[in-house]
Amino acid sequence: MKKITGGCLCGAVKFEVSNDFSQFHLCHCQQCQKITGSAHASNLFCKSSHITWLAGTDKTKRFDYPDRHFGRVFCTECGTGLPYLVNKGKTLIVPAGSLDLDEETVLNVAPQDNIFWHERAAWYDAALAAPTFAGFPK
Repeated sequence: MKKITGGCLCGAVKFEVSNDFSQFHLCHCQQCQKITGSAHASNLFCKSSHITWLAGTDKTKRFDYPDRHFGRVFCTECGTGLPYLVNKGKTLIVPAGSLDLDEETVLNVAPQDNIFWHERAAWYDAALAAPTFAGFPK
């Protein structure tokens, strides 16, 4: 199985993961909005054995939301969301944005659904209709 590299924005944390994901969900729950600072989390799921940490595990920190099966691992230098274990260590959740993807690397799974849709950000529907630009608008 082909490996995909990933890491944080500042480069302190690096990993590789097998391109053998079982699920890809866009989660719009209020907790995912808060923890990502965005409209939704984009999470890939795979077996916990599919990751190899290459550098910077000492620069990671885990936050577990009290009384819920919800967490986040992030780089202590730049704050980038990173892969983390759930389900008693059996499942790995990989934030899609932490992967080093280019036009030649295709994930084995596309986003399957938008979950917790009823909790989506009030501005999300308008954002989908907004104009697009290749960079900053002029």
